Amino acid sequence: MLNNQDKKYLRGQAQEMSALVQIGKSGLSMNLYESLDLALEAHELVKVSLLKTAPLDAREAAIECAANTHSEVVHLVGRTFVLYRRSKENKMGLKK
Repeated sequence: MLNNQDKKYLRGQAQEMSALVQIGKSGLSMNLYESLDLALEAHELVKVSLLKTAPLDAREAAIECAANTHSEVVHLVGRTFVLYRRSKENKMGLKK
């Protein structure tokens, strides 16, 4: 569980990032969860954007993606959200 200080730090890191994953008209699928899982293991912090054709809103998508990838929602603004999951190497250096 992330505390407010960790979320603030991660929001700052995510601000410079571009979206690694986009959710389109096909919505949420197992392929999307697999690619999110790989991206979280490689980067720990992943920015996801919803295209206008996506069949669900950003809050629903963020909650579903976090639940299916065992990650946490760090930030949600408009049609973009940020997920975080500590990898085995702990690249961000956050404490447990």
